[in-house]
Amino acid sequence: MELQDHANALSSSGRVSQPRPIAATQREISSDFETFLRMLTVQMQNQNPLEPIEASDFAVQLATFSGVEQQVRTNDLLTQMMSKMGLSELSEWIDREVLTAAPKYVDGSPMRFIVPENPDADYAELVFQTGSGTEKGRFAASVNRTDLEFTPPDYGSADYLDAGLYTVKIEWFNKGVPLGAEPALSYSKVAEARMDEGTVKLVLEHGHSVASTDILGVRR
Repeated sequence: MELQDHANALSSSGRVSQPRPIAATQREISSDFETFLRMLTVQMQNQNPLEPIEASDFAVQLATFSGVEQQVRTNDLLTQMMSKMGLSELSEWIDREVLTAAPKYVDGSPMRFIVPENPDADYAELVFQTGSGTEKGRFAASVNRTDLEFTPPDYGSADYLDAGLYTVKIEWFNKGVPLGAEPALSYSKVAEARMDEGTVKLVLEHGHSVASTDILGVRR
């Protein structure tokens, strides 16, 4: 009787639970060598005396078991290594500045935005909106630069912006006719990096999170 047949015999006698998934069985075998020895003993006890199992067959079964056990351990080691490599990759994001269209924190300090070119425009504005889409301010912007410097108005001015997060976009015009709008990109520092359903999520310094796939530039 083969080794697997005796495993089924043990199961029918109530000494072994219902069949388990292959991965679970491999984990059990690799952690409990005595299971294999008990099954081997049952096989020897139930062999046909007229056709005894060859010693070479036992050697093959033992070698097979040892191979499976070693493969399981190798897979566990590789999993641990990949996990450590993933953590190392995540740590590389911390304290880097990333270029995104994520909301920008306004606190009165000078700000820098990167915007696309629009050669048809003769006028442009930076538009600040809250997370709900409410417009809070419009400010004239150069149409000849893709790298814009902006200093929020001083406290007390009519167009003063309260401190907080704002989504910023640039709108273009030609002779007063709107030509469209695009997000105004800016750099923000990464405070945290984590895995989320197979995607690297970056938490920026003021709490907003973005996927690493949305990053358009990185700097220290």
